Amino acid sequence: MLRQNTIRESFSLSGKGLHTGLNLTVTFLPAPPNHGYKIQRVDMEGCPIMDAVAENVVDTQRGTVLGKGEMRCSTIEHAMAALYAFGIDNVLIQVDGPEFPILDGSAEIYVREIMRVGLQEQDAPKDYYYITKKMEFRDEKTGACITLLPDEDFSITSMISFDSKVLSSQFATLDNMEKFASEVAAARTFVFVREIEPLLMAGLIKGGDLNNAIVIYERQTTQENLDKLCELTGAERHDATELGYLQHKPLVWENEPARHKLLDIIGDMALIGKPIKGRIIATRPGHTINNKFARMMRKEIRKHEVQAPKYDPCKECVMDINSIKTLLPHRYPMLLVDKVIELKPTTIVAVKNVTNSEPFFQGHFPSEPVMPGVLIVEAMAQAGGVLVLNSLDDPSTYSTYFLRIDNVKFRQKVVPGDTLIFRVDLVAPLRHSIGTMQGYAFVGENCVAEANFTAQVIKNKQSV
Repeated sequence: MLRQNTIRESFSLSGKGLHTGLNLTVTFLPAPPNHGYKIQRVDMEGCPIMDAVAENVVDTQRGTVLGKGEMRCSTIEHAMAALYAFGIDNVLIQVDGPEFPILDGSAEIYVREIMRVGLQEQDAPKDYYYITKKMEFRDEKTGACITLLPDEDFSITSMISFDSKVLSSQFATLDNMEKFASEVAAARTFVFVREIEPLLMAGLIKGGDLNNAIVIYERQTTQENLDKLCELTGAERHDATELGYLQHKPLVWENEPARHKLLDIIGDMALIGKPIKGRIIATRPGHTINNKFARMMRKEIRKHEVQAPKYDPCKECVMDINSIKTLLPHRYPMLLVDKVIELKPTTIVAVKNVTNSEPFFQGHFPSEPVMPGVLIVEAMAQAGGVLVLNSLDDPSTYSTYFLRIDNVKFRQKVVPGDTLIFRVDLVAPLRHSIGTMQGYAFVGENCVAEANFTAQVIKNKQSV
């Protein structure tokens, strides 16, 4: 089972803020399992904390700005991208001002520090959200579009297009997050010369210069205007007749702007709150559409709070009915597990095909057959019994018995023709022959029932 991660030890980074120009320090601290990403403003009274989630984004003009009450924090996306790409689930981030330092305009310095301190695996399962169908968000005004497709891993393609002689169209792809450090992290933010003056008039980019951004000069202006902008950004004087890139350090890659868009998308997707297994194709992305898409994803995840396991009826099962009978003492009409499709040390996924021939339908109810809820829970428990007994030597000499059932919820009827998929997780290791489990029952993508139950493993009398 893949487990959650935090950082092994804390680290701090200091520098000026892109928009405020203030000298800022941001500190990353380890956090407990299921904590997620949280940001704390240590310079404000009471040191308020907010969750780094999509719903808390209050502005996307030139970066992602989180807000809650009087608290604001901007330019978080580069740090979020580094945390997400390295599979870090839980961290507390403290900052002494209204934004993170811009550093060199990329995620490279964050990556360097994460690699230095290392990761700490935690005693909690990593909760992926698996994309099972095509999802899309489109902005008709801008032509921006984000499409999410099913995939075995998380990957991204970004395609950018501008009305520019220097930067017209580019694309970049990241097929594996393990390549983030070498193929994306060093990509710097970029800005067009024509955007600089309006941004300055809006009170932004007070800390912007050629050490933390690529400046693109693609529309000719007067030498006087260009000299003024070069002075504001710390650039050397540039011939106004020569279009091109203005920066102190050469481009890391020819498509560095498109790669930086990958970085921004990852940072904004980190605010979904769960790692994703799927492929993103982003056309003309930006923080605004990124955030709208992240919000849509959070709504989708809430609809499927617990995600149904993948089930391919054509795929060979892990255990068939004959194998199950060697572990469970149940027989017709009380054997309610047909096959096991996934079996790990602490998780099992099992299947029950509900047919009209089930004996309980004769009286429950003849005119409207519904599977009794107690039998759905019993089937869950049988799947849990297979999970526990499979780990024992000579399992046929043991049986499992209910000790306790808690938090039972029934969400949808189960009727003839349904295929029930059970997922049962061992919540804690088996101690003194007692195990606590969490069980879910699904029909399609919908969770129809769930329960916590405690069972005891007892040696059969004939085996004593």
